[in-house]
Amino acid sequence: MRSTRRESGIGTMYTGEVVGSVVATVKDPGLEGIPLLVVRLIENGQPKNMIVAADSTRQAGKGDFVYLIGAKEAARMFRHSSPATDAAIVGFIDDYREEL
Repeated sequence: MRSTRRESGIGTMYTGEVVGSVVATVKDPGLEGIPLLVVRLIENGQPKNMIVAADSTRQAGKGDFVYLIGAKEAARMFRHSSPATDAAIVGFIDDYREEL
């Protein structure tokens, strides 16, 4: 799987690895009960910047390879609320390796 950021009609898509979590004493009410995770983005097989993403799966953990959606579409991944978020984890990558 070749990882890259790409612009599409449904927002920006990313791949990354969960490297930690965020503990917030005060959150936007729309984010209550939604885990916030630190994700190191991967572009073309290289680790890049870290971002904080809301976990729409509510199952991701440290060491998981995930794919994310960004921009305003990230908030649409949550069925019962529309939280203030720019990035949402929407799925898992079972096997990640970069082949040349």
